[in-house]
Amino acid sequence: MYILSSVKELQKLNPFIVIGCGGGGEKFANFEGVETVGFVDDDPSKHGKEFCGSIVSSDLLELLKKTHAKSVAIMLPIGAEGTALKYAVQAINEGKNVVTSFRSLPLAENQSLVKFAQEKNVSILEISPRLDNVRKVMGVAPPKCTEILPKIDYKPKTPVVYIGGTSQECGKRTTTRMLGIEAKNRGIKPAVISTDEMGLEPPIDINFRAGSLSVMDVAAALMGTIKYMEEKKDPDIIFIESQASLTERKNPHPRGLSAAILVGSMPDACIVCHRPRHPYRHPRGIKEEIRAIEAVEPTKVVGISLNLRNINDYIKEKLIKRYENQYNLPVADVKEGGSSKLLDAIIDYIGEI
Repeated sequence: MYILSSVKELQKLNPFIVIGCGGGGEKFANFEGVETVGFVDDDPSKHGKEFCGSIVSSDLLELLKKTHAKSVAIMLPIGAEGTALKYAVQAINEGKNVVTSFRSLPLAENQSLVKFAQEKNVSILEISPRLDNVRKVMGVAPPKCTEILPKIDYKPKTPVVYIGGTSQECGKRTTTRMLGIEAKNRGIKPAVISTDEMGLEPPIDINFRAGSLSVMDVAAALMGTIKYMEEKKDPDIIFIESQASLTERKNPHPRGLSAAILVGSMPDACIVCHRPRHPYRHPRGIKEEIRAIEAVEPTKVVGISLNLRNINDYIKEKLIKRYENQYNLPVADVKEGGSSKLLDAIIDYIGEI
């Protein structure tokens, strides 16, 4: 079996040349008892500089000749599988053991590489996501790692508004749509992004189920979607529907998803949705959600959207006034024309669009 289960297995393969001068390479070099004698990276800006006590090289074969390395550790990010495969083949061909990570080069999907190592009588091992342990604990696990998107770092050129909420089913999608409609009515060109499979109604431009992705992939998916919509539509403003809540009680599982959507959105302003007297959710509340949003991202909550579907008509206006006094923010029911009030609050904060 090619799955590593302890650092002792690595120690037997000392010393190492490490491919990748990033977080993975640094973590590997810091394993207890692991000896590194060199580092390789394809980034020219790193060549000739010191990394974890060694000077970074650009050429694995040259470094193998200069050192007494027995093994090569490939610690590259997701998206660099082609480069990882090149280095693995070079190392095995030179009679060196190879350690890879599931991010760099999952061996279950590269059985020909495993056979090549066997033919050369060298070891090839993988630092895996240990889904076998998850299966042992929970009785079920994905067949392989679900983190697959390359990590990107994209700063939107367009003002972005994140529509979050205090719980599930509190009006986030409706508020996002109504803000998009209000913007269009004013002659402002919006891009409307839904992060749910139910985001099918206009004016939503594009949707995907963020909950189907690894949380590690959600931020990249949002950044990529923002970039895509800017290139395709050249919008004046972007509205992004979030999922669940950062703070909801009794349902902690999607809270990380909410945080990932928020981080990927990098919003200039936010609207918080809330459903008073929610019949089957347990929100902590508006104050807690605002505090959480503004702690996770350098942004500002500028308005509150109330879902008043289970509230008697005769107290709706009183409730809106009460929330405005309590939170000192514009509060509106978008189902009763309140999207104009919220869009005004957004524009007042981020400036004219």
